[in-house]
Amino acid sequence: MKPDQAAENLQVIRTLMERSGVYRRALAPIMILNGVVGVGGSIIGCVLKLDKASDFVLLWFACASIALAGSFLLARRQALKDSEPFWSPPTKRIAEALLPPFLLGLTVGVVLGTRFDSGEGDIQLVLTMLWAWFYGCALYSAGFFMPRGVKRLAWLFLAAGAVVLVFVICSSEVRGFSPHLLMGGAFGGLHLAYGIYLYFTEKRRNEP
Repeated sequence: MKPDQAAENLQVIRTLMERSGVYRRALAPIMILNGVVGVGGSIIGCVLKLDKASDFVLLWFACASIALAGSFLLARRQALKDSEPFWSPPTKRIAEALLPPFLLGLTVGVVLGTRFDSGEGDIQLVLTMLWAWFYGCALYSAGFFMPRGVKRLAWLFLAAGAVVLVFVICSSEVRGFSPHLLMGGAFGGLHLAYGIYLYFTEKRRNEP
């Protein structure tokens, strides 16, 4: 490794350690926002009966876009509030860690959603499983640069994907179950639970 690159990596690590508190404060509203979007998407999918694979993919791609845009704005606001640059070397590292699993999730959604336009729930359940795994891998990769709780959340998403896999294989009533409820439980419920946990633990830390 070149001396300049080693120095840059050391500086990134030092900056991440110094800003761990800032990242933790920024995560709470981001996780709560993502949880609300996930629960809202689940309700919309169930109420409007968006059962076709293409409708399922479009709905959850829209939810993901809203969550990403909202997370970006919240993180930027927190950075401005703390007089920190938003697109810093640590932020780039986190984005690089998230990008490959996110791209895989996007590709799988497009391919399966257009190739198998089923309304019986099979493909939608498979997508739920794969998205939970890809997202769990993304969080685990980013967890090396963020608070430790992110890695634990990643394991919960990986476990959720495994539960869906067992559900698909073992259940005889798969076709009668709405995949939107699973998406809401995973991407809505887990985000909300972690966001609320961060909010109250951070609040206790700030108390005199």
